[in-house]
Amino acid sequence: MSSATEPFDAVDVIRTKRDGHPLEDAQIDWVIDAYTRGAVAEEQMSALAMAVLLRGMTRPEVARWTGAMIASGERMDFSGLSRPTADKHSTGGVGDKVTLPLAPLVASFGVAVPQLSGRGLGHTGGTLDKLEAIPGWRAALSNSELMDQLEDVGAVICAAGAGLAPADKKLYALRDVTGTVESVPLIASSIMSKKIAEGTGALVLDVKVGSGAFMKDLGAARELARTMVDLGTDAGVRTVALLTDMAVPLGRTAGNALEVRESAEVLDGGGPADVVDLTVALAVEMLAAAGRDVPEPEVRAALADGRAKDVWRRMITAQGGDPDAPLPRARERLDVVADRSGVVTRLDAYAVGVAAWRLGAGRSRRDEPVQAGAGVELHAKPGDEVRAGEPVLTLHTDTPERFDRARAALDGAWAVGDRAPEGAGALVLDRIG
Repeated sequence: MSSATEPFDAVDVIRTKRDGHPLEDAQIDWVIDAYTRGAVAEEQMSALAMAVLLRGMTRPEVARWTGAMIASGERMDFSGLSRPTADKHSTGGVGDKVTLPLAPLVASFGVAVPQLSGRGLGHTGGTLDKLEAIPGWRAALSNSELMDQLEDVGAVICAAGAGLAPADKKLYALRDVTGTVESVPLIASSIMSKKIAEGTGALVLDVKVGSGAFMKDLGAARELARTMVDLGTDAGVRTVALLTDMAVPLGRTAGNALEVRESAEVLDGGGPADVVDLTVALAVEMLAAAGRDVPEPEVRAALADGRAKDVWRRMITAQGGDPDAPLPRARERLDVVADRSGVVTRLDAYAVGVAAWRLGAGRSRRDEPVQAGAGVELHAKPGDEVRAGEPVLTLHTDTPERFDRARAALDGAWAVGDRAPEGAGALVLDRIG
């Protein structure tokens, strides 16, 4: 790359941020565009990402960086639909299957949900991996298929097209292997560039906090939430964030088919209370952001009376899936039992996520296949009584040689004591927006 053909030099941009100065708008526009087309090398973008991680960004810088990533690709437009749109994004947690019941629940009230989702990497599961456990279901839809399904069914959960924020796709993979994932400006711009390019009218962010979440600390999670709400608001998207607890896994399962089965229970009016409560809380926020104020009891009723389940069946069928087909089950199981009677006092979400990943539910490389039936089933959570010899967890996998490493992940991650822990904290910790 020579200065004769490019208006900036990548090394100058890196030095500017390395030395703690804000980047100019033109520098940001250029570096994102040049990186996307290959004129800025991977090692140069790695250095710039590290400088951003260490030095941070101002609000105008983050907004411009996000805008440049949006401009790297196409933008979707849902204005032709007959109903308003709302979307949800979770920063990822263990057992977080909320998207599955949430999208049809919101759609049952006349709001379209274009849920463009991703695959899992590491200890948090991917929504697309979960749904691919359903026989026949496909993640890839053309833009016209997406639009038709939104108009007809009202809900879509599918893979984001390659044309949306291609700069983010490239930078996301780079951050993953260069130790620069944890930067709030880079996380916020990554999430929001895709969501704004997606074209939704309203967005509710579920920012997880705790051991099983990306953000372990409430202050850092609040900073991330505020940054993303500001980016969405500035871009004309009605945006709100809920900070939610992820110290303990959500629900009773972590793993692909296991979580689909639990989601179906929620849509049948049952399922674990924490999954139901969070699904309802997010649905109320999405409906309000889309201009539909629906009282919480009425939202709950749509789970209990089958309205949301009807939309789920139509959504799965529209994408080639059979909602009545039996879900895959792992060939091997192993119970982890209590060594004494008492009450479960602790169960670490991160450890459960790592165990599920090691059992085959997740991947360590982007192209690695996942096992549909692998994962962890939770028979007891903090506050539940157990008897000596009874299973606290059941591990599921097709490859039993994985059991030892999964058990190792759980060593010291749970405990049984004489008395219940202090009252469980609130599931929703804060609301921003």
